[in-house]
Amino acid sequence: MEIKISKDTMKKAACLIGFAVLLYVGVRNMDVVLQYLGLLWSLLFPFILGCAIAFVLNVPMKFMEKHLFEKARRKGNKAAIKLGRPISLLLSILFVVVALVVIPELGATFVSVAKQIEKSIPMLQDWLDHTLRQDSPIVVWANSIDFQPEKVLDSLIDVLQNGVNNILTSAITVTTGIVSTAVNVGIGFIFACYILLQKEHLMLQMKKALYALFSQKTVNYVLHVCTLANRIFASFIAGQCIEAVILGSMFFVVMTVFKFPYAMLVGVLISFTALIPVFGGFIGCWVGFFLIFMVNPLQALVFLGIFLILQQIEGNLIYPHVVGNSVGLPSIWVLMAVTIGGSLMGIVGMLIFIPLTSVAYALFREWVYKRLRKKRIQVI
Repeated sequence: MEIKISKDTMKKAACLIGFAVLLYVGVRNMDVVLQYLGLLWSLLFPFILGCAIAFVLNVPMKFMEKHLFEKARRKGNKAAIKLGRPISLLLSILFVVVALVVIPELGATFVSVAKQIEKSIPMLQDWLDHTLRQDSPIVVWANSIDFQPEKVLDSLIDVLQNGVNNILTSAITVTTGIVSTAVNVGIGFIFACYILLQKEHLMLQMKKALYALFSQKTVNYVLHVCTLANRIFASFIAGQCIEAVILGSMFFVVMTVFKFPYAMLVGVLISFTALIPVFGGFIGCWVGFFLIFMVNPLQALVFLGIFLILQQIEGNLIYPHVVGNSVGLPSIWVLMAVTIGGSLMGIVGMLIFIPLTSVAYALFREWVYKRLRKKRIQVI
């Protein structure tokens, strides 16, 4: 009996064999593969960064377009149709820049901290004079040590020589890294602006390419996942910002009521650090503790107590509900996503694992309900 094999089956078999061969060669030459992947990543990083910047800027840009130019566009206003997108993008960039830079308050604070340190220098000198007087136990102990100045001088010269070389090497490395980072950020920012100014056209081109390469069913599902991910990530950014503003406002109000120094600055700092999910507030806490400690050590200890109370309220009540509701994820999964993401990828993991978990949760829930409907099972 003759077995006929269709062309489609032969193509699939050829693709499978080719993939198996490439996988085998790649595993046998893993070091070369990793090297080329690293090169590819370095080449694509500015554009990946640009996509991330575009996604973040798109959230306020869409809001401004909708509330500032939507009505004029519906009426056929040509100026609104032509200039609405660029003006909204410019306003979004200005909004982010203003939100990230609090120059007057920071400048005044640093001047005040410098004055506090200057006042503390005489106290430190008195302590050193008292500690290092001739009859002090430390000086007596130091005099009892067998001290050889020649050896110490030789060791010091060696240390200085090595230190100068290390400093020069580190300075060159740091400078190169700063320049490379600045170039990548600049290219990424320009690329993000291009994406945002013509995002509808780019989306149409991507859809055409996907439909040309894959089946309609596959492309529809991919577009569904992308739409879901876009909605969840955008909602997460908005929810994270709302939560950060709530936490910073709580600190500002409490510190103002109890007359703590630097209430505004500490509230702003905690708002920014709280953008790191759940644990970001601790960074702002220690900065605030140091600033208050320079003025009043007792108030700094009280500030730690207030922080622990407000952090418990924020971590257990506000954050899971505000961010959890914004991404459609139950509170327990929010806490789990933050913990696992932080363990695997640090701060970046904390930021992206909540929306990623939410996307996976939504897709799994769709699959479960689809299977239940197919089996005609109703769970109460």
